[in-house]
Amino acid sequence: MPVPWFLLSLALGRSPMVLPLERLVGPQDATHCSPGLSCHLWDNDILCLPGDIVPALGPVLVPTHLQTELVLRCGKETDCDLCVRVAVHLAVHGHWEEHEDEKKFGGAADPGLEKPRNASLQAQVVLSFQAYPTARCVLLEVQVPAALVQFGQSVGSVVYDCFEAALGSEVQIWSYTQPRYEKKLNLTQQLPALPWLNVSADGDNARLVLNVSEEQHFSLFLYWKQVQGPPKPWWQKNLTGPQIITLNHTDLVPCLCIQVWPLELDSFRTNICPFREDPRAHRNLWRAARLRLLTLQSWRLEALCPLPAEAALCWQAPGGDPCQPLVPPLSWENITVNKVLEFPLLEGHPNLCVQVNSWEKLQLQECLWADSLGPLNDDVLLLETRGPQNNRSLCALEPSGCTSLPSRASTMAARLGEYLLQDLQSGQCLQLWNDDLGALWACPMDKYSHKRWALVWLACLLFAAALSLFLLLRKDHAKGWLRLLKQDVHKGAAARGRAALLLYSADDSSFERLVGALASALCELPLRVAVDLWSRRELSAQGPVAWFHAQRRQTLQEGGMVVLLFSPGAVALCSEWLQDGVSVPGANCPHDAFRASLSCVLPDFLQGRASGRYVAACFDRLLRPDAVPALFRTVPVFSLPSQLPDFLGALQRPSAPRPRRLRERAEQVSRALQPALESYFHPPGTPGQGRGVGPGTGDGT
Repeated sequence: MPVPWFLLSLALGRSPMVLPLERLVGPQDATHCSPGLSCHLWDNDILCLPGDIVPALGPVLVPTHLQTELVLRCGKETDCDLCVRVAVHLAVHGHWEEHEDEKKFGGAADPGLEKPRNASLQAQVVLSFQAYPTARCVLLEVQVPAALVQFGQSVGSVVYDCFEAALGSEVQIWSYTQPRYEKKLNLTQQLPALPWLNVSADGDNARLVLNVSEEQHFSLFLYWKQVQGPPKPWWQKNLTGPQIITLNHTDLVPCLCIQVWPLELDSFRTNICPFREDPRAHRNLWRAARLRLLTLQSWRLEALCPLPAEAALCWQAPGGDPCQPLVPPLSWENITVNKVLEFPLLEGHPNLCVQVNSWEKLQLQECLWADSLGPLNDDVLLLETRGPQNNRSLCALEPSGCTSLPSRASTMAARLGEYLLQDLQSGQCLQLWNDDLGALWACPMDKYSHKRWALVWLACLLFAAALSLFLLLRKDHAKGWLRLLKQDVHKGAAARGRAALLLYSADDSSFERLVGALASALCELPLRVAVDLWSRRELSAQGPVAWFHAQRRQTLQEGGMVVLLFSPGAVALCSEWLQDGVSVPGANCPHDAFRASLSCVLPDFLQGRASGRYVAACFDRLLRPDAVPALFRTVPVFSLPSQLPDFLGALQRPSAPRPRRLRERAEQVSRALQPALESYFHPPGTPGQGRGVGPGTGDGT
């Protein structure tokens, strides 16, 4: 539908009677090309299927540059549409392959082979247009005479008239050949917008000002623009008259766009994307982005907007040292937002983390396997490099670099180099990655740590023996020495940490990750946590019933606590069990210790043996404490993380730490839980309640 003359002049900022754009007469598309070239436009549009890049077997025509120009397509004197004209500049790439006869004899080949070299070149050039909500592809056939074929030189251009687009829209243009020999060319053309929509600053927030008459009814649509496919809608509302709407600064992201149009038949829609270069929008985008592990090898970067990024694996050793990128032997990989990606891993490991960079700046780092495999291990990573003739070298990754093995360096890995090599040869190391160039191995270091501590304890015992002999010679001090020795024994038992068995219902993978985060956070305290997430191999070998009985018996014999973590799924299982008194369907799940535990947990509660041995817990916003079955409310029930201090106090030994120390530990666990809670309750791409604009946000003026 033609744009009214007044609106065109208003958008272009000209006098209503003077529009110095070239006018095209007639509704048909057309094409023309540089002198010496011949070109033809196919009558109908084609499917936009670029295909893969294929090698050229000789000289070919390829697009090298795109150039756009705004023109008017007019049916009548004052009924015109805004149109985008595109010029595609072409060049000759590639060369003729030298014939085998010429290589062998050094002379001319068969004269019959000379004809293709003197022939003209032909190409099918595709132009692809995308301007929400329309998209189309056209095909241009171009022929270049042999006289103009010069390798590596431009041969001219072909011009397409033209692609109609609405005022304020953003037109994405791609060009490539069929078949495709090189990467697609891309260009963005922003069309002028009507001045009734402006964006200004309101402190840290953004203000949308819509200057329309009081009687004008219009629709406002906010959406997240995507590179391919339809946009993601956020909010839409029909309004009347001038409006001022405030957007919270935390809702600004680069792909947030605004569309406004009058509520009239076939009305024109104005689109603007004002936050593409806003630094706050880019910070918000990365702050809301999440890395999500899908399987052992596959993962995904979830974000609202497309963004340029690359990812690589790194190794995070315990102790707070920076995560060390495994590049080389691995490499940085370009990633696409919200698309499943894979790393060539053979096994997962809690110390393996993913780093995401954008514009050479670290934006995200997460140890994706830690939630399911437990906290960081005291393992050392061995890098194996394979060269020609089966040459093989090994080095151990340390904060100071990669130490060759064997080595005379003074680092820990160098001193234990022979033991590490023996562990590798005996199969005690876990292979994480392998290809023709090398491999990665994770070798346990805990047994060597135990050996070092054994020597320290031996020295302490010798010192204690000498001291005791000295004190026995002085009987007056013997009782004081025994009192000090007793205190040391109690302190050693406290440092070892109390045992805690965590039982839960595996409602879904997101809840399992939340449980894993809680277990990992509790391990950082003086607690020894057992959870089926970290014992899948033993669980499968023993069976869930035997595994639970063994863990429960060991935990209670050591004076530990059994934690029942309730969720909606756990409540449903308990209710059905209490009603029927038998196992519910699915009880043979090889990894579900919660189902298996019901047959042993319920007698403790029914016979009054649960007090002091069990506690119950649930997560805020997921389940209220009063929703826990009444039978299990005979022991303390805590809501996490709001009641973390009381929860941790119940898990501590009778000689509990002081309240101040307990609050510090609760804050530590709460900080560790926060990312997992945010990911569970607010998955990326889902606007939270109370955020953004909504009914009542706009203030009429």
